[in-house]
Amino acid sequence: MNILITGATGYIGSHIALVLIHKGYNVVLYDNLSNSNHNVNTALKIITGKIIPFIHGDIRDTEKLVEILVDYKIDAVVHLAGKKAVNESIQKPIYYYENNVAGSISLLKAIEKVNLKKVVFSSSATVYGNPQYLPIDEKHSTNPTNPYGQSKLQIENILFDYTKSEQNFGVACLRYFNPVGAHQSGLIGENPKGIPNNLMPYICQVATGKLPYLKIFGNDYNTHDGTGVRDYIHVMDIAEGHLAALNLIENTKGWHTINLGSGQGYSVLEVLITFEQTSNKFIPYKIENRRPGDIDICFAKTEKAEKILKWKAKRTLNDMCWSTWNFHLQSFVNNN
Repeated sequence: MNILITGATGYIGSHIALVLIHKGYNVVLYDNLSNSNHNVNTALKIITGKIIPFIHGDIRDTEKLVEILVDYKIDAVVHLAGKKAVNESIQKPIYYYENNVAGSISLLKAIEKVNLKKVVFSSSATVYGNPQYLPIDEKHSTNPTNPYGQSKLQIENILFDYTKSEQNFGVACLRYFNPVGAHQSGLIGENPKGIPNNLMPYICQVATGKLPYLKIFGNDYNTHDGTGVRDYIHVMDIAEGHLAALNLIENTKGWHTINLGSGQGYSVLEVLITFEQTSNKFIPYKIENRRPGDIDICFAKTEKAEKILKWKAKRTLNDMCWSTWNFHLQSFVNNN
C-alpha cells in the first residue's frame, strides 16, 4: 500500500512514517519544511535502512499534489500538514486559516481529481474547547477556544461533508491530545524551530542551557496543584494509532471520529518533576500569566479507539520523559 504523508518531516509525521515503513508500507514524504528540516529524512533512512522519497512542497499547491498522487500510485493520504501553535493562532488567525483550511481544501481537490478514497486526518482535542465533562468522549460538543482549534474543526466539517457526498470514501479523523516523547533511537523527536510552544521541548531547552528557565503559564487553575492538566501521550502510541486507522479505512468506508489519548491527565508540575527524576537535571521555572485560550483540565475517554481500532496507549509518563531527554541530549551533543 502506497501512503502519502503531508507534514511528514514534522514531529508526528516522522514517527508515523517510521511505524508505517516498519509495517511494510511504501511511504512518500511531503513537507514544506516550515517547522522541520530535511535531516529528518536522513534519520529515517538510518533507522529503517531504506531510501524514502521526499518531496519539498506546500499542500496549497494542488497541481503538484495531483502529480505526486499519480506518479507514486498513492492509495491513502495521512494528512498532518498545518500550523499548530495555539498562541500564534490567536495572534495570526488569517495565517492559520490560510495554511490549515485552504491547504486542506487544496489537498481534497487533488484527492478528488485522482479519485482517491482513503484519508487519515490529524485533528486535535482542541476542537472540544472547554470540557463540559470529563473524560472527553467523541460525542462531546465542539466549541474551540482559539483559531487553531477552529481551523481543525473547519477541516473536520469539510471532510465530513465530502464523505457524505462521495460513495466509498473513508476518513479516520483522529483527535489526539498532547503528543510527547520520541523514538527510542533518539534520532527523531520534537525539535521545533525557534522558542518551543510545547511543554516538553521547552523543558529540554532549559535542561541543556539554551533557555534560562521554564515558563509555567498560570498556577491558579482549578486543579490539584494549580497548573494546567493535560492528557500527554507518547508520540509512538500516536503513530501506532495512525497505523490502526489505516487498517480501519482499508476495510470500512464513511466517517470515523476517534480520540487518541492516554486516558489520564498530568499537570505541568507533575511532568516537570518526572522529567527531573528521569534526566537527573534540575529545571528552574517561573510562573507567568495565563495564555489566552488555555483551559484547566483536558483528558480523553479512549474506549472507542480500543473498540474500533483495537488500539490503546501503552507507554508511561516516564517513557515520555526519558525518550524526550534521550533525543534532546543526543541532538545537543551532536550540535556542540
